[in-house]
Amino acid sequence: MNLSFSIQDKNLIEGLRSQDRKAQQWLFQKLNRKMFALCNRYIADPYQAEDVMMGGFMIVFSKTDQFSGEGNLEGWIRRIMVTQSLQFLRKSKTMEVVRYDGGEEVVEENSTAFTANLDYEVLLRLVQQLPMGYRMVFNLFAIEGYSHPEISEMLSISEGASKSQLFKARALLQTWVLDLQKTKLNQKN
Repeated sequence: MNLSFSIQDKNLIEGLRSQDRKAQQWLFQKLNRKMFALCNRYIADPYQAEDVMMGGFMIVFSKTDQFSGEGNLEGWIRRIMVTQSLQFLRKSKTMEVVRYDGGEEVVEENSTAFTANLDYEVLLRLVQQLPMGYRMVFNLFAIEGYSHPEISEMLSISEGASKSQLFKARALLQTWVLDLQKTKLNQKN
């Protein structure tokens, strides 16, 4: 098998469906860092995140026949990794989302670029410090691109709770970033 194919290559998908080890190895090598980073955004412990990622790849390799081929293979794999991460958090009883079922609408602030000058590792550490509910909703909305109705279904919360968690996560991150910037300014002076 030619190992120069792309993620959308029909040969790759056929190889995965026929359990071809070279195709599986190529895909793993191509995506393992991205998928680890995805799992690690949800699961702060890198060893547990790696275990979840490996379990996710096992599902990918055993259920490739369920991929319709119509969409993006990487997107399909990302959804599996997100689902595996959320299942891990549920099983480990660390997934706690504050339920917001009040009648009032939570107004989302406009997306700000307060993280524009931050190093990726610093931002990742800040996101991992968020309370679990905030972190999950922030990751699902801001990074994975899920809508509030989708998040509400995935986490079994109301759309208002999803919006509230995102708003609070952004506010907390913004406070932490401003504190970091103040600290850096004080160190320079």
